Amino acid sequence: MNAALPFLVIVMSYLIGSIPFSFIVARLKTGTDIRRQGSHNVGATNVLRTAGRTAGFLALLLDLSKGYAAVALARWIVLQPSWPIEAALTGGPLQSREFWIALAGLVAILGHMYPVWLHFEGGKGVATATGVFLALGPIVIAGAAIVFAIVLITTRFVSLASMFAAASVPLLFHFLMPGAPLWRGVVSILIAIIVILKHHSNIERLANGTERRIGEGRNPD
Repeated sequence: MNAALPFLVIVMSYLIGSIPFSFIVARLKTGTDIRRQGSHNVGATNVLRTAGRTAGFLALLLDLSKGYAAVALARWIVLQPSWPIEAALTGGPLQSREFWIALAGLVAILGHMYPVWLHFEGGKGVATATGVFLALGPIVIAGAAIVFAIVLITTRFVSLASMFAAASVPLLFHFLMPGAPLWRGVVSILIAIIVILKHHSNIERLANGTERRIGEGRNPD
């Protein structure tokens, strides 16, 4: 049983990340499929625009919480004395417990982006990534939140603020947590890349001037 723990950690992280809270909140509030409304994105910003502030905030909180929960639960399992990897391997990244904890966060974000429950039509991972980094390095999230706020206030584009915040995280790990385990920094780079790539449609709209600013097209409660 112990030998299966690494596999179970990864599966568990994916399943937690794949819970489509934004889809569920929007369906309960409006009875509609969020994938067919607004920007068609299964994320808190689209819930905000199509289902109102309360629903948007709830979706944001739940998506953030599942990222945090995936890392917290993985950390609890990996730090148990029964964790089998160190006894089975003599070296390499798989031997590092921090590798598995950070990997769980990455997998949770991929679960949000590609949830099996919605035929792999998920969100862009920003809120879930925030929860993951909140568990891996709260001070980094504080710095990223400042970057997000500055870009949002100056441009009013949530997508642009999200991409800048994601891109800032690896740098913030380097400067604010220089003693952090290597794998947190490595995984933060991978997460930043996939979050930015997931915004490809927003990048296209920003380029052609059709991206909506915050507050445009939002439904009241």
